[in-house]
Amino acid sequence: MRNFDYSLLRARTFDREVINYIGLIHEFKGRQQLYLEQKPRELETLVEIAKIQSTESSNAIEGITTTKARLKSLMADKTTPRDRGEKEIKGYRHVLNVIHENFDYVPIRKNYILQLHKMLFQFTEERFGGSFKDTPNEIDMVYPDGRTVLLFKPLEPFETPEAVEKLCEEYDKAINKYGIDPLIAIPVFIHDFLCIHPFNDGNGRMSRLLTTLLLYKSGFVIGRYISLEKKIEITKDEYYVALQESSQNWHEEKNDDTAFIKYILGTIVAAYRDFEERVNMLGKKVSARDMVEKAIRSKIGKFTKNDIMELCPEIGRGSVENSLKALCEEGIIKKEGQGRATFYYTI
Repeated sequence: MRNFDYSLLRARTFDREVINYIGLIHEFKGRQQLYLEQKPRELETLVEIAKIQSTESSNAIEGITTTKARLKSLMADKTTPRDRGEKEIKGYRHVLNVIHENFDYVPIRKNYILQLHKMLFQFTEERFGGSFKDTPNEIDMVYPDGRTVLLFKPLEPFETPEAVEKLCEEYDKAINKYGIDPLIAIPVFIHDFLCIHPFNDGNGRMSRLLTTLLLYKSGFVIGRYISLEKKIEITKDEYYVALQESSQNWHEEKNDDTAFIKYILGTIVAAYRDFEERVNMLGKKVSARDMVEKAIRSKIGKFTKNDIMELCPEIGRGSVENSLKALCEEGIIKKEGQGRATFYYTI
């Protein structure tokens, strides 16, 4: 079985891109704490939006979707799941809530990871929730048309329990004994977790939940306000490329996981930048029309109403539609197509 020795991270050197990412994130973390002290109530408005986006995006990456109306009802416990996909969406929401509210009390240990996995599938008829895989599996890239491409062959089932236990022990040593920066230890842990692929199903979603948990426990609470899962969904192809590149020769302990480290750090930086933009909007008397125009200015090429709604989650569908109509009338953007094929672009 592959050995895990995070003491080796002390001797690793990284290029300027990784170092700059780490410096930026620590700066963002310091500024975020000031924002949390200055605008605690205003920032709470971002929490529920982030939860909805995280639940939607993390499941969408795995091909599990529902309508936005159904999603909001499921998130608010105003409806019951209609199929397995919605049951898994509800399970994800539950685990995310546990992490948001209890991260200080969830140790990074094998049994706790199993418990979180059990919660993920608690509303389904599946019996594998909370158990390690009992059959060999693989890491596949899933395309929108349903095609899959094999990226990696993980550890065998009989190796999995010991590997996860060792992985958790090494992460604890990395943080508490070796003095490794969490921003290095976290993506290394998540990459190794994905290469183990310990469950029959739910590995990708568990990796994203664990990313949020590990960041929270290290004081990086960005995922509470900005959905990291949404960022990953938008850049899914880059995610799979980084994962594949970093996994080469993993079994032989000769892999270089720098690409995956850079991907995770870049995702965190992008989330912090979004956070600061939204914070700067909070408390200001900015019209829906002006918010939509600002969002449009950040787009290049064609965009849809849903694109703008994702960039402006603080305002409702009706306000977005009215703002787009006004901007069309003002000659700032132009509308093309009909119905679901409708799109806009800047003139």
